[in-house]
Amino acid sequence: MNAHEIDYQIFGEEMQFVEIELDPYETIIAESGSFMMKDEEIEMATIFGDGSQRNEDQGIWGKVLSAGKRLITGESLFLTAFTHGGSGKRKVSFAAPYPGRIIPLDLSILQGKIICQKDAFLCAAKGAEVGIEFSKKMGRGFFGGEGFIMQKIEGDGMAFMHAGGTVVERDLDMGEVLHIDTGCLVGFTRSVDYDIEMIKGVRNMIFGGEGVYYARLQGPGKVWIQSLPFSRLADRVLRSSKNYGRGAGKGEGSVLGGLGDLLDGDNW
Repeated sequence: MNAHEIDYQIFGEEMQFVEIELDPYETIIAESGSFMMKDEEIEMATIFGDGSQRNEDQGIWGKVLSAGKRLITGESLFLTAFTHGGSGKRKVSFAAPYPGRIIPLDLSILQGKIICQKDAFLCAAKGAEVGIEFSKKMGRGFFGGEGFIMQKIEGDGMAFMHAGGTVVERDLDMGEVLHIDTGCLVGFTRSVDYDIEMIKGVRNMIFGGEGVYYARLQGPGKVWIQSLPFSRLADRVLRSSKNYGRGAGKGEGSVLGGLGDLLDGDNW
């Protein structure tokens, strides 16, 4: 194995964090801002690029290219590396950024590569490569929810993704097709064929409230689906905040609901 071998434990239900146990000179790399706590003997360093061995072998230009790819996906130019420089076993923990689930991924048994949404990566054993995956299909790039660029995690060690709400893992057989809301797709293995498919029926497209396209995934391979995309959660919070202080919410649970707010004069 090229990646460092690590042990871990996930704590919590709605707001989870993962605790990583490191042996001497083992390193974990993590997304900036995900650090929660660590033992004193573990040293933190900010690294430029993705932290992979290939990135190190390519020198400064390899690091610049790797960092540039991360910038395209909307992530920071830098990752943080936590290395155990003492003796015995020591622990470092990383927290999820919003309610949901942390997904452990053993890349050695997942074809060595996971393609995922742009903000899914949380942390990984040193040796993993965090890069970008370009869509080769025009329709998927325009209408797939994630655009032309997704994130990829490659290697042969442990990595961790995060997704919103409840996370479901589906194993697709050869030729089996699964339709998913484009925002609910978290990630999939390299053998899965990912495309988009238009929702059938004009009435469904216009009034269904589910958009115009499904994400279409065809097996074989594994797929991870989230029940609460962060964009959906943020949209609901934003809409509620716009109505805050204008009588919004007073009709919740009543028979008239929003119509009652309109009739009581608060919205006139």
